[in-house]
Amino acid sequence: MKMIKLFIVGCVFSLLVACAKPLPQDKLNYVGEWHGLAMSLRITQDGSVAYYRQQGGADKSIKGPLKSFDGDNFVVGIGPVATTFVVSKPPYQEDGRWKMVVDGVELTKRSDHF
Repeated sequence: MKMIKLFIVGCVFSLLVACAKPLPQDKLNYVGEWHGLAMSLRITQDGSVAYYRQQGGADKSIKGPLKSFDGDNFVVGIGPVATTFVVSKPPYQEDGRWKMVVDGVELTKRSDHF
């Protein structure tokens, strides 16, 4: 039974990795570890996304592959199970720091490396 569970977990992990799309050249400024008020977002160059947010007494977290970009917005998930992150201000530099606004929250880049 344990072997079956490990096999299933391995298959799901392989699917997640296989579904991720590397970021296009014109979106490489999105790569990094971003933090804002009660929100963190990590986007890797290979297309993996990890998101965490506390809002209204509830925690929300998403980990998954980047499916696509729609303008400045990006979609994370597999098949019909997906979340669109609304980017009202794509990555820009202000006072020597990278920032962007996602889902109404201003985020500041802390790192390009993981």
